[in-house]
Amino acid sequence: MLPSVLNRMAMSSIKALTGLRIAVGILFLIFGEYKVVGTEFTLGGGFQYWIGRFLQDGAYPFMVPVLKNWVLPHATPIAFLVAYGELAIGIALMLGILVGPASICGVIYMLTLLFSANYPGPHAAFWQYFGASLDHFVLALCLASFASTNPQEILSIRTYLRSRPSA
Repeated sequence: MLPSVLNRMAMSSIKALTGLRIAVGILFLIFGEYKVVGTEFTLGGGFQYWIGRFLQDGAYPFMVPVLKNWVLPHATPIAFLVAYGELAIGIALMLGILVGPASICGVIYMLTLLFSANYPGPHAAFWQYFGASLDHFVLALCLASFASTNPQEILSIRTYLRSRPSA
């Protein structure tokens, strides 16, 4: 009896992670699609605008020189990296292919955004650091869970292709 209950619980967890993986993939697909299809973000100054906002509104102090001295001088190639990176992460998560590598790249990206945009100030209470970073921190946690598990086991292209009868 106990193994049956554990198997149902495990399958339930796998299904929940799979649903979350696909939902986060859709978000990244949406984020990347408008940046790739349009040129405002990559070639029209959109990326530079956001870096300027990060610098004005609250980058962590250790990120300010990185943003000013490295990111802004290389803004166009980095904008394309961001756009196509978001699109690639979204496609990988939605289709269930290369979920681990895509998730690791996504965690690095979310932490970079968190430290670039979510600084609550030097005199903020400890809990405010988490409150200020919820938008990026929650996605980073989701991506970390995908990287450390196998949510691509069901509802993925790889599983579909394996289950098809050979011709």
